Amino acid sequence: MDNPIGVFDSGVGGLTVAREIMRQLPGENLVYFGDTARVPYGSKSKNTVLKYSKQIVRFLQTKKVKAIVVACNTASALALDDIAKEIDIPIIGVVKPGAKMAVETTKTGNVGVIGTASTVKSGIYNDYIRELNSDVTVVSKACPLFVPLVEEGLIEDRVTDDIVSRYLQEMKEYNVDVLVLGCTHYPLIRNAIKRFMGDEVQLVNPAFETAKDLKELLVKEGMLNKSGAKPSYEYYVSDGVESFMSFADSVLPVHVGDTQVIDIESF
Repeated sequence: MDNPIGVFDSGVGGLTVAREIMRQLPGENLVYFGDTARVPYGSKSKNTVLKYSKQIVRFLQTKKVKAIVVACNTASALALDDIAKEIDIPIIGVVKPGAKMAVETTKTGNVGVIGTASTVKSGIYNDYIRELNSDVTVVSKACPLFVPLVEEGLIEDRVTDDIVSRYLQEMKEYNVDVLVLGCTHYPLIRNAIKRFMGDEVQLVNPAFETAKDLKELLVKEGMLNKSGAKPSYEYYVSDGVESFMSFADSVLPVHVGDTQVIDIESF
């Protein structure tokens, strides 16, 4: 089945999910949409995030996608369940795969979750983790400055190290042994987080786990692309093509060519 996989995010963070899909499913075609005009979703209400997500899903359906990956923790938390009831193709988010890996990895039962204000406030990681193992203690922390640091390209920078230590000090005090990077931007500053938290704390990257779950789903449903043709990757944004392409080139394993602007409000 050579129909593409649709991947969407509020901006560029979801490219970390696209990167993992390209690595783990190298034969699959991909359509990526980044809602760069309306980013960030992390500070918006559930109704707004749901409205935006539905518009993007309608756009992706015009591309005849066979499955959709919500590569945004906020949209996974606030919109995924509602959308799943309305469409007849598989749709997965980044929250459940990350929560599952956190539970499988922790030895002390103390799990940390960092994300946007909306993701943390929704309590979605806490709910999924406690559902899987009610004995696990979850400590959550919103880290709103991580996204702008990543988007400004301050990946390896002293200011990023300073902000990481300010946000994550309390995670150390709670003795977490697993830390879920609950926003798709955060794997890009993984090194700074790892330096501060130390080797004894395992970092869970939901992007990696989501690509793994997607692969299992496609195999199970008999939906893998077995054509053997070179995969095609299409990129769409709602604004800011140049900055998107430059960022994407620094994240993805392939060169990002043509990127088109879509009037997403018309969907």
